[in-house]
Amino acid sequence: MDIKRIVEALLFASDKPMTVTQLQQTFPELEQPELDTLQQAVDEITEDYVLRPIELKKVASGYRFQVKPELSFWVGRLFEEKPPKYSRALLETLAIIAYRQPVTRGDIEDIRGVAVSSNIVRTLLEREWIKVIAHKEVPGRPALYGTTKQFLDYFDLSSLHELPTLQEIKELDLSVASNQQLMQDQSEEQEINRPEVNKHGPETELKSEVESSVQDTEEVAQ
Repeated sequence: MDIKRIVEALLFASDKPMTVTQLQQTFPELEQPELDTLQQAVDEITEDYVLRPIELKKVASGYRFQVKPELSFWVGRLFEEKPPKYSRALLETLAIIAYRQPVTRGDIEDIRGVAVSSNIVRTLLEREWIKVIAHKEVPGRPALYGTTKQFLDYFDLSSLHELPTLQEIKELDLSVASNQQLMQDQSEEQEINRPEVNKHGPETELKSEVESSVQDTEEVAQ
C-alpha cells in the first residue's frame, strides 16, 4: 500500500483542509497507518511541491492544496466572480477581535470610538470568521467574540501567532508613508527641473501620467 500516494489523492480530492487524524480515519480500521507515518507522508508531499505552482499548506483546520500566492492573481482571472470587498469599518472590527479577543461589542466601540453596526457583526458571524465564545459576567451579559478556524483558513494562517505584531504593522505604516513622501518629492523635483512647454503639449500629458502613477501607488499601499 503506497500511503504517500493515497494521502496525496485524499488531500487533492477533499474540498476542506484535513488533519493527519482525519486522514487516518479514512483508512479501514484494521489498516490504519500510524499518525507518525502519515505525518511523514505529508511532510514528503510538502517537499515534493516546493518548486511547483501549487503547494501543500498547513492552515488552522489541517492541510490543503492551494495555488501559491504569487500565482493567485493569474488563476483568479479564470473566474468571473470576484472576491467581495469589505469596508474599512468591518476590517477594523475584525482586526480588533483578532488582536484583543475575547471582546464585547462595547469594547470594540471603545477602541474605535464609534458605534459598531449590527450589519458588520452579522456579516462576520455569517462568514464564520468570528463566534460567540462566552458571555461577560456583567449586567446584560454581553457576548464575547473571538475568531474561528475559518478565519485563520481564509487568511492562510495556521494559528493566531502568525499574525503580524502591532509593532510590525506600525513599521509597515511608516514604511508606506515614507515611500509615498519619497515619490511625491521625486515628482516635485521633476516638475522643477523640467523645461516649460506649451500647457496643452506633451508636458501636460507627462505630468498627468506622473500624478496617475503616484495615485496608483498610494492606492496599492493602502
